[in-house]
Amino acid sequence: MARFDRYMLRQLLLAFGFFALVLVLVYWINRAVFLFDRLIANGESARVFLEFSMLTLPEMITIVLPFAAFAAAVFVTNRLNSESELVVAQSAGFGPFRIARPVLVFGLMTGAFMLLLNHVLVPKSQERLALRSAEVSENITARFLTEGAFVHPADGITFYIREINRNGELRDIFLSDVRDPAQHFIYSAKRALVVRSETGPKLVMFKGLAQVLNTGDDRLTTTSFEDFTFNLSALNDGDLLAPRSVKYMSTADLLRLSPEVLTDLNASPADFLLEAHSRTARAFLPLVGAMIGFSALMLGGFSRFGLWRQIVVSVGLLVTVFTLDNLSARVAASDDRLILLIYMPSIIGMMMVTGLLWLSPRLTLFPRKARILAPASSGAAT
Repeated sequence: MARFDRYMLRQLLLAFGFFALVLVLVYWINRAVFLFDRLIANGESARVFLEFSMLTLPEMITIVLPFAAFAAAVFVTNRLNSESELVVAQSAGFGPFRIARPVLVFGLMTGAFMLLLNHVLVPKSQERLALRSAEVSENITARFLTEGAFVHPADGITFYIREINRNGELRDIFLSDVRDPAQHFIYSAKRALVVRSETGPKLVMFKGLAQVLNTGDDRLTTTSFEDFTFNLSALNDGDLLAPRSVKYMSTADLLRLSPEVLTDLNASPADFLLEAHSRTARAFLPLVGAMIGFSALMLGGFSRFGLWRQIVVSVGLLVTVFTLDNLSARVAASDDRLILLIYMPSIIGMMMVTGLLWLSPRLTLFPRKARILAPASSGAAT
């Protein structure tokens, strides 16, 4: 790699580290507010809060990586242009495609990092996060199981237990749920058990009575039951994480298409294949973002007033690529025969880059400047 390539690549990596750090911090603060409200407010320690925060980092990085790569390419290209370093490189005989080589290497490096995150780190962190969320959910539920006291674990919910025996069986329970203004529910049972499930803890009541009050017409409906199940995740005042999904599975498991897992998740083989291909397709977005940021700024050449027009063009092209990415994901999800369509935005993005680099020596976004320079050049030649 030539000295210019190493120099530009180093500048890109430094700028990328800065922008990635800033964007991750912004996303992390938003997520940390939610985690703090759910964990610390429910009595969990700061260590659990930090653990959950760290487990959410890989997914946050995948969100900001394409934008950080784009911002780094725009920042470095604009700085090299303002300091006339690109002009010197072009005077040395470097064409747009030659100057783009370090940007391409930079995009491939960020894409490889994105690939590692999507296929390895994010599924593992999400799986661990789901497991820890279930454990915390059970801990929170256990603190509400208090004998002889009315507890209010969430707005609109009142829970009472007369006795908890040595086997963990609840005796003579009362549960009031008035979260729905239209209907109020009251459950009472002689005994109950708290059981684990993949969707969270459940309260299984035996030999009880369910009363439903319709507040619209003050009509009361009563139903006796031998057993009834109530989802105790409502006692947590909000779930920490969504139920298990294909996003928590490794790519190898997705491609294996196990019938048992398909049945367990109530998913189709197309859902598994779409998630596996999406992880690979998203890894191309940092490369496309970096190349768009560079190639758009190569239009127009040097200007003392900066490259604000080219920057606007690059932002518009990036928005177009991400819009196509969202549309292709929807289309692929609706028809399993079109799964490979999710690669189309990256292909279109690289076609844009190729066209911009080809046009950059032939096209300028500053025609007035070109008209002024043309007579001066002809006069100097005479």
